[in-house]
Amino acid sequence: MKHTIFTGAATAIITPFAGDGIDWDAFGRLVDFQLDEGIDALVVAGTTGEGSTITDREHEDLTAFCVKRVAGRVPVIAGTGSNNTAHAIERTETACRAGADAVLLVTPYYNKTTQRGLVASFSAIADASSVPCILYNVPSRTGLNMLPETLAELSKHEKIAAVKEACGSISQVAKERELCGDSLDVYSGNDDQTVPVLSLGGKGVISTVANIVPGEMAEMCRRFFAGDVKGAADLQLKLLSLMNQVMIETNPIPVKAACAAMGFGQNLLRLPLVQMEEGNRQKMLQLMREAGLEVTE
Repeated sequence: MKHTIFTGAATAIITPFAGDGIDWDAFGRLVDFQLDEGIDALVVAGTTGEGSTITDREHEDLTAFCVKRVAGRVPVIAGTGSNNTAHAIERTETACRAGADAVLLVTPYYNKTTQRGLVASFSAIADASSVPCILYNVPSRTGLNMLPETLAELSKHEKIAAVKEACGSISQVAKERELCGDSLDVYSGNDDQTVPVLSLGGKGVISTVANIVPGEMAEMCRRFFAGDVKGAADLQLKLLSLMNQVMIETNPIPVKAACAAMGFGQNLLRLPLVQMEEGNRQKMLQLMREAGLEVTE
């Protein structure tokens, strides 16, 4: 059995921007908030962290900053995937040097590749990594679904430890668990499917909504692993409307607006992403207030 990177809830943390750079003060305060609320791991420079529009230097600095701020209290996972395998290898090697505990590798987008190509690409990246790798399957964004049989083949690699599964199909997750067993951990990539994935033997969730409710997402997982399945399900259902609203527009458009409303930086995104529609934002702010969150506007 491979070493489990984390159990519970990880936040796919946003990257606050200021002008043309990163707002380090806001990012640091957001990291502190996550730790104070009991989150189990942090993912930097992923989809939610706008990893595809930050520069390679920003990526290195962001990873190193987070590693230093966290100071070993929870694992720090760096998103290093790309549709260019050579670039993914470069970012993976850089993240390893910056102290990341693991890397997150999205399936290639736009040029896509075949299932055989996925095995070749991920194997090459894993060969170059000195830390465990989490594969990331998100067909709605990449146009490519990584099949359970492909994951089973990739799970044979000593550095490939887990998958963040956002295919949306619980049946596919079940097949992955059947084929991979203990050779590959599964994390839910969809907040609204956290408890169902845990029920199939999943180890946790890599969450977007945890940017604003990290304590609740971590508690959901703790309840489940403590045997309180109903309590975990009740908490997921309580947060369901907020989870859905945070995904009402392309991630991370809504959650960045939510973080800004809580005082964690400005509501700034990099093109091609633009700010949230005002009607959607107001509805989200209302749901945040109903969840007991302090909204500064």
